[in-house]
Amino acid sequence: MVRKWPNIVITGTPGTGKSTLSSMLVDPTSSSSSSASTSASISSHLHHINVSSMIRQRKDLQVSYDEEWDAFEVDEDLLLDELEKQTGGTAPEPVDEDEPQTGSATVSDASAGGEGDGEGGLILDWHTNEIWPERWVDLVVVLRTDHSVLWQRLESRGYPAHKIQENNQAEIMQTVLEEARGAYPNEAIVELQNNNNDELEENAERLLQWIIQWRKDRGLA
Repeated sequence: MVRKWPNIVITGTPGTGKSTLSSMLVDPTSSSSSSASTSASISSHLHHINVSSMIRQRKDLQVSYDEEWDAFEVDEDLLLDELEKQTGGTAPEPVDEDEPQTGSATVSDASAGGEGDGEGGLILDWHTNEIWPERWVDLVVVLRTDHSVLWQRLESRGYPAHKIQENNQAEIMQTVLEEARGAYPNEAIVELQNNNNDELEENAERLLQWIIQWRKDRGLA
């Protein structure tokens, strides 16, 4: 099976705005910019997976709990098995109108049966990114935030001082970005600043336009 919609990983240090941006992509009413009208036509095909919330709600995904850091060790195999069927199978290749289509992942395969029963369109929202198999992922979005802004956001969430310090250090050291670079091709990774509402709106618009272009390039729109 070939997926009809791209799977996007939205990742970043806690507090960089992953869940807010993900929600804007799947809910056209959450944006006040032109992205709201654009997303209305595609939002029903996108599925926001807030992995942190999923883990907290699903005891079968929890291996152990670290009280000091308020964090769960996750059964990664079970998590991947749970989401595999929603990924939509293989990514289609871009269409070259001047040449006949060849290969195993063409647009004509999009309606064919096969492994996985979804059409893709997953928005995988989690601070961990290297867990996802490369074959699942069409784009990795790494959100970045100025450490002073990040500190304020985490304080407003009630994070203890040691967690705020740890996450700020991770942001300064580009920990999440380096993890993404080690797991996915450079051309699949985009780094976006997400410090304020204007940047948030711009990022949502940019990603919606990227989704539209991804489908056009593959003869799906």
